Amino acid sequence: MTDKLAGINAIMEALKGRRKIHKIFVQNEKKNQRLEELLLIARKKGVFVQEVEKERLNQMYKLGNHQGIIATVDAYSYASMEEILEKAALSGQPPLILILDGIEDPQNLGAIIRTAECAGVHGLILPRHNSAEITDAVVRVAAGAVEHVLVARETNLVNVIKKLKDLGLWIVGSDMDARVDYFSTAFPSPTALVVGGEGKGARKLVLNNCDLVVKIPMYGQITSLNASVASSLLIYEALRQRAGQPAGG
Repeated sequence: MTDKLAGINAIMEALKGRRKIHKIFVQNEKKNQRLEELLLIARKKGVFVQEVEKERLNQMYKLGNHQGIIATVDAYSYASMEEILEKAALSGQPPLILILDGIEDPQNLGAIIRTAECAGVHGLILPRHNSAEITDAVVRVAAGAVEHVLVARETNLVNVIKKLKDLGLWIVGSDMDARVDYFSTAFPSPTALVVGGEGKGARKLVLNNCDLVVKIPMYGQITSLNASVASSLLIYEALRQRAGQPAGG
């Protein structure tokens, strides 16, 4: 199976990543420096490039602005939990994993993946059901970060959490009704962070299997954060503490 990617950032990162690129379609007479750099890399890698009319690109890609370029690529290949742990081991760092329970909005998933890749998270774990998948829309929002971060899909997140605990990871969940704030809590390492979906949050059974549960305090009239924002806060708090700055410091 193949996917379509659109946009300079997404295709440029795909050229650097693991997926095979079959063909690139570029708009006739479309010229700019970044596009020319992309096409040069593609041709050096032996990727066939075809110039087409803008109307054809519009027909091929209905999700938004294709920026004058579309690529056909191998379908996204999900990793396994074991591959994520192996990546952490090879990095010489204690694992930092993000478990997403019910993120259904592709925009949110793409934004979370982008943050996770930038922060050096070793991998993400999604449930097979009631979750957004890696699609071209997610790739676009993630600005190509999906090509560099491992994402696994698992049937039962509770079983995943139990396995990670057996391997020595600490599971830190997030919930608006938790008793302690995330910035005043020490995150044990190695760590798997659990973030729930939009509106509903993480499921109770998942939270009950976490080692500790923290909240992001709300002081305004709105009582919940976008899932991508919540993920970012927790990821960077974990990184801050790993850098030697204590919770609440």
